[in-house]
Amino acid sequence: MDFDGDGEEFSRRVQVRFITKLQPPFKVPSTSIAIPSNLTRMGLSAIVNNLLLAGNADWKAEPFDFLINGELVRMSLEEFLLAKGISAEKILEIEYVKAVAPRREEDPSLHDDWVSAVDGSNPGFILTGCYDGLGRKLDKIWSCFKLCQLNRIWKSAGLCSHVLEGHGAAVTSVSIIKPKGLEGSTDIRVATASKDKTVRLWKVDVEGSSDHSKKVRAYKILPGHSASVQSVAAKPSGDMVCSGSWDCRINLWQTNELDKGGDLVSIKKRKKGDGDEETQLQGESVSTLVGHTQCVSSVVWPHNDTIYSASWDHSIRRWDVEMGKDSLNMFCGKVINCLDVGGESSSLIAAGGSDPILRIWDPRKPGSLAPIFQFSSHTSWISACKWHDKSWFHLVSASYDGKVMLWDLRTAWPLAVIESHKDKVLCADWWRGDSVVSGGADSKLLISSDISVQ
Repeated sequence: MDFDGDGEEFSRRVQVRFITKLQPPFKVPSTSIAIPSNLTRMGLSAIVNNLLLAGNADWKAEPFDFLINGELVRMSLEEFLLAKGISAEKILEIEYVKAVAPRREEDPSLHDDWVSAVDGSNPGFILTGCYDGLGRKLDKIWSCFKLCQLNRIWKSAGLCSHVLEGHGAAVTSVSIIKPKGLEGSTDIRVATASKDKTVRLWKVDVEGSSDHSKKVRAYKILPGHSASVQSVAAKPSGDMVCSGSWDCRINLWQTNELDKGGDLVSIKKRKKGDGDEETQLQGESVSTLVGHTQCVSSVVWPHNDTIYSASWDHSIRRWDVEMGKDSLNMFCGKVINCLDVGGESSSLIAAGGSDPILRIWDPRKPGSLAPIFQFSSHTSWISACKWHDKSWFHLVSASYDGKVMLWDLRTAWPLAVIESHKDKVLCADWWRGDSVVSGGADSKLLISSDISVQ
């Protein structure tokens, strides 16, 4: 079989066989065909769609990505073969996969001010933190449900189920606590950090149905930092959280409601409208990790015994929780704003900071702390990065350039660029495995959905 593309009649031909791990109806015949060598990804995608249409009259065109020897093709076929030293004299096997790009944008959820933090780790809802730049007394954390679940909880898109009140300044970070053994519980615990120098813990019944947002107060206030708290992360077991602050310290806190670990300091009581008293515990840190010399901008707690931190002192550190000491100290040469750990064996470190470059390190490689990947398509500071929890290759980044980008380690170019925000993007996360949620200085929470990650 011989395929021509528009204006391709003078191009050299190569014999290819398209293969895929996708299931029917996405499989094309396994016979080899001759195609122009100067086809790019779009041309290859058109050929695969034509082959699928030939076998299925009801086929609707689908965008595809292509891999040769495990590497994504992001140039013409001829240029790729030349760059990789691959011979075109034999039949070339090209694997095709669904393109990793959003196919739908949900209606935005509007906030009162900047959306500074987001957590999409629970498939039932999205948790966000709102940055109050106008000096209002209370910041809000919104628990928003996706459009497909509105029939169960909501009457219109963008309506919030809960408002978490109590912080006295901007919310900087949010984290959903996922305790072992309670994965199916409707009582969700949440940790939030703020410029008011505190971490607060909340308990929310996410199944409660109401026409109005429910107001919730923290069950525990953790006031141990002496400066703005920039980041909070929960231990995988759910019994502790850690926080990073402008005071250069990382504090560890217990999440229990009762004094089981000796961290209880006092109980605050507040009169409710019906005359009953509402109690709030106040706790102190159980330990402190010291070593950074400037603001601790980001913390993650991927394993029970290990915490990672990033700082404006240009370093990324890995901490042994039991010993209270760092076991890895990487100097990065730049202020670091964001950090995440994931990828292959949940061992790769992704970080972004005060330049447009997203860097990836593999600390398992001995003798070198140089990044193994550097992605440079952003044009301003990187504010957020997050690995996909089911893929070794995929991650998302957000930047002050107003863009959210989807990445695959198998190519140096972004798979997709989301340009829906009208101002700086301050936070981003994956949601449900097939969506990206992001918030920014335009006061919007955006959901880009129907993303196929394989």
